[in-house]
Amino acid sequence: MSKAHNILILPGDGIGPEVMEPIKKLITYFNSKGATFETSEDVVGGAGYDKYGTSLDDSTLAKAKAADVVMLGAVGGPKWDKVDYAKRPEAALLKLRKELDLFANLRPAIVFDALIDASSLKPEYVRGLDIMIVRELCGGVYFGEPRGIFDLGNGQRKGVNTQVYTTSEIHRVARVAFELARKRGNKVCSCEKGNVMESGRLWREEVTALHAAEYKDVELSHMYADAAAMVLLRNPKSFDVIVTDNLFGDILSDEASMLTGSLGMLPSASLGAPDANGKQSAMYEPIHGSAPDIAGQDKANPLATILSFAMALKYSFNMPKECAALERAVSSVLEANIRTGDIAAAGVKPVGTQAMGDAVLKALIAG
Repeated sequence: MSKAHNILILPGDGIGPEVMEPIKKLITYFNSKGATFETSEDVVGGAGYDKYGTSLDDSTLAKAKAADVVMLGAVGGPKWDKVDYAKRPEAALLKLRKELDLFANLRPAIVFDALIDASSLKPEYVRGLDIMIVRELCGGVYFGEPRGIFDLGNGQRKGVNTQVYTTSEIHRVARVAFELARKRGNKVCSCEKGNVMESGRLWREEVTALHAAEYKDVELSHMYADAAAMVLLRNPKSFDVIVTDNLFGDILSDEASMLTGSLGMLPSASLGAPDANGKQSAMYEPIHGSAPDIAGQDKANPLATILSFAMALKYSFNMPKECAALERAVSSVLEANIRTGDIAAAGVKPVGTQAMGDAVLKALIAG
């Protein structure tokens, strides 16, 4: 761990700064144990707009490109609802993903034993659940052209978004899913809507071709995205790795969050391809939003952000032991019935954001 690892912290808006505070404490702790994390911080999203006049300033983007890892909180809020579409807080996320070429979004859905009762499903359906959703992040309907709202000249308007994928875009994200499956349950389910969308038909054909050429040892199945949404509620443990496009991945991973008990429990990793020097851009963030209704009240659940940092330890810093230790600390805190309001059972007094973060740090130190 002699090489310095540069982490850019972008707290963002709403509860973003609050859930990021425990990460700063964890970084300090790991540095005390021999890690070499160097951090810098900037603003993004609505906070970026307030400071720079745009949600992602060029100087912030340059820092993100230079960093080994970006830790992002959350962006957005009603304060910026009337901001120009291209400068809105959410545009910063799309630009970061595109400019860093973060094409593979990893969203695990894991049910901790202590949170089984917090799930929206009966315990027998979710006990032991461990799904990895791999979402393509740089293509599809969020980036396709043409797009926009057009005046038809007769009192009518038309909104247009284009769903488009190429062979290479599909292959590179499917390859990530297959490689992950080899280290897990060795099963991949590819989801699209090829029955009504040509882009979905291409997706199925190309995933099938890649599987036949390079990954015959991995069990591959296909499912229409709407059917997958039903199976996630009926038999979620039938899945191991799900690979899907940008839009359906957004929807299915949010649905999967309810299986775990709360959006506040789901981390994510967005990874790029290694460059010629082996540098791989990466951004880690909780999948929850900025929750402006509870911002500044010390009510937010920081566990998704903490677990996102655990993913950074594993995927970007090659620190699997430290990742496992942090995940165990989270599990032990939950087993001790320490809960924020979103996951607190009846009769349990919830703790605040910082108290939850401190409890995880204490458990980590205790080993």
